[in-house]
Amino acid sequence: MGHYAKVVDGTVVRVLVAREEFFKTFVDRSPGEWLKTSYNTRGGVHYNPETGLPSDDQSKALRYNYAGVGFGYDGTYDAFYPPKPAEGWTLNRTTFRWDPPPGYGAADPTHETSTDGPTNPDDSGS
Repeated sequence: MGHYAKVVDGTVVRVLVAREEFFKTFVDRSPGEWLKTSYNTRGGVHYNPETGLPSDDQSKALRYNYAGVGFGYDGTYDAFYPPKPAEGWTLNRTTFRWDPPPGYGAADPTHETSTDGPTNPDDSGS
């Protein structure tokens, strides 16, 4: 079984699980393109589903990130990327993940930047 994303005008509109043979006979008359996506690929790195560590075989890394509905697709780089979290964030063309603005902190748990971000104004510290 594999995961496939339907891309219309650079945006993922649907993701499904199917056998590769399904797409050999599947007729989809709606606009867009179906592209395979890897559930175990994040930031351009394929992770072993058993250990959570980077796989020894990085040829399994596919399209930088697992696609989700609402994700973007860059056909030039053949890459899926998540929606922009907020203004000021920059798309990293190495990982196709979003880098936070300076002083914000880490973009995500696997992103290697400072984790000293702004405090939550609703957090009274108690």
